Amino acid sequence: MDGPVTTEAFVDAVERSMNAAGVEFGHLVGNSLGGYVAFQLAARGRAASIVAFAPAGGWAAGDMSYEDLLSAQRELQAQVKAAAPRAEEFVATPYGRRRATQLITTNYQHIPAELLAHQMLGIASCPAAAPLIANALSEGWTLDAERITCPVRIVWGTADKLLPGPQAAARYRTELPYADWVILDGIGHCPQLDVPVEAAQLILGFTR
Repeated sequence: MDGPVTTEAFVDAVERSMNAAGVEFGHLVGNSLGGYVAFQLAARGRAASIVAFAPAGGWAAGDMSYEDLLSAQRELQAQVKAAAPRAEEFVATPYGRRRATQLITTNYQHIPAELLAHQMLGIASCPAAAPLIANALSEGWTLDAERITCPVRIVWGTADKLLPGPQAAARYRTELPYADWVILDGIGHCPQLDVPVEAAQLILGFTR
């Protein structure tokens, strides 16, 4: 990505990829920041539908608690960087796999160790993390709800430790009143990892 790393530049990059693939409208699925990006693309008229798993950017106007989350994520990346050289050893035990997933899932035994190691290495080596965090702290979050006219499904786990509802979902509840909401009891921030079959069914059942 050339130029400053901003959320808008991130959305621009995804839109360019859609253009290059010849996709005018897409059934967009995203988790966390990916869910937020899906809503930004929908406001540009690029979404046929959206399924968002715990999308970021849902704090009510004036709620600055997201600053604590972003600061914690900066610290988290530093911790993962320190552990990354021994990522495979780290996830080789049930205890290590639980530590690696404790913020994002409640179910972890089924997640392959190699996937968790790959995830750790990805977090540790992501050069855009720090500037994206800085950008979010300086610019905040936007939701152009009036321009989002496609069908929307929002999925949230009651055990989400990163974006706990209802606080982190308040804006979506208020500004997208037509959205279809699915609440997953006892599930964490990443349903696609936590309960992958159910997550896939929630996507396919909506996009059909």
